Amino acid sequence: MPRTHTLRVAAAGIVGSLLLAACAAPDTEPADGSARSTAAHTSHAAGVDDARRVLASMSLSQRVGQVLMTGSTASRADPRALRAVTHHHVGNVMLTGRSSRGAAATAAVSARLQARATRAATRGVPLLVATDQEGGTVQVLKGRGFSAIPTATRQGARSSAALRTDARRWGRQLRRAGVTMNLAPVLDTVPPGFASRNPPIGALHRSYGGSTTRVATRGTAFARGMRQAGVAPVVKHFPGLGRVTANTDTTRRVVDRRTTRRDPYLRPFRTAIEAGAPVVMMSSATYTRIDPRHAAAFSPTMIGSVLRGDLGFGGVVMSDDLSNARAVAHLGVGERATRFVAAGGDLVLAVDPAQAGTMHAALLRRARTDPRFRARVDAAAMRVLTLKLRR
Repeated sequence: MPRTHTLRVAAAGIVGSLLLAACAAPDTEPADGSARSTAAHTSHAAGVDDARRVLASMSLSQRVGQVLMTGSTASRADPRALRAVTHHHVGNVMLTGRSSRGAAATAAVSARLQARATRAATRGVPLLVATDQEGGTVQVLKGRGFSAIPTATRQGARSSAALRTDARRWGRQLRRAGVTMNLAPVLDTVPPGFASRNPPIGALHRSYGGSTTRVATRGTAFARGMRQAGVAPVVKHFPGLGRVTANTDTTRRVVDRRTTRRDPYLRPFRTAIEAGAPVVMMSSATYTRIDPRHAAAFSPTMIGSVLRGDLGFGGVVMSDDLSNARAVAHLGVGERATRFVAAGGDLVLAVDPAQAGTMHAALLRRARTDPRFRARVDAAAMRVLTLKLRR
């Protein structure tokens, strides 16, 4: 069989049994973890080998596209998102807004988006289709086939075992709708009595509790349930937004002056990473006691030294939205993407599809002229492809 055909067949098979199958943790924990460990190692090795072969077959434009995720309205396939995949090789899409049309309608939207992942656009590698399905006010998909998910605060009152079961059910609903990534759980810990002063998390009941222990156990249970359903969970917002007094979506400079590199509030992220979390989303706030000069998403110290170094995270590092957030509005559209990737990030989330072309062009231009940056793009694309191709 010709090599190009082999790659195309391998990539096309991801949509079914291969796509993110490795995210699925076993329903029960074996008494002897060796079998699970061996299976996970084999899955990861297979994913790395497949990803390396597909990466080698891609053009630089296609590689750049793999590190981008744009947005589409959840209720219909946005023509601008379709063009972003076709014309700018964008390899991933997030369903945004709110939809009450149900799972069947969402599956049709996902399928139409996936149909654009052609050999010319993405080398035939399917898209990651993501959404925000945390619960409470942050639940994009509703209607027939989707449960009403309670707030994280209410989820946190359940036992870890019960929450993992719930999350597995919610994840299976997403998979049936063609969604393969959930931008949840939130692992930010809001100190007791501080919720009303914490607009992004506490005021919206997005935290699992007021202690790092509860946030760690319940957030990890939610992530495990999603993985068991074959949906990649995204733990966020590293290193935490629980102590800030403004929202990065609406405020120019959000500053945390308390969190340190060895802070106990990092515990939920460490716990989730040790449990196999495949994706971590970076905060867009600035943490003055770790890196006062850069927002976390643009900080080599935060991504390289703290997240990858101290916490040992080897998976996909994702940005929060870099298109509409006020915290990044002072930067040019293309610069937002290049700064994030240069700092060590792997997957640029920019929900406005009108910005996809500008970001792709900026990343491509710098990759063509800067060998070190091109190596960064290759490493980022490799991590995204490994996530997609693990089995």
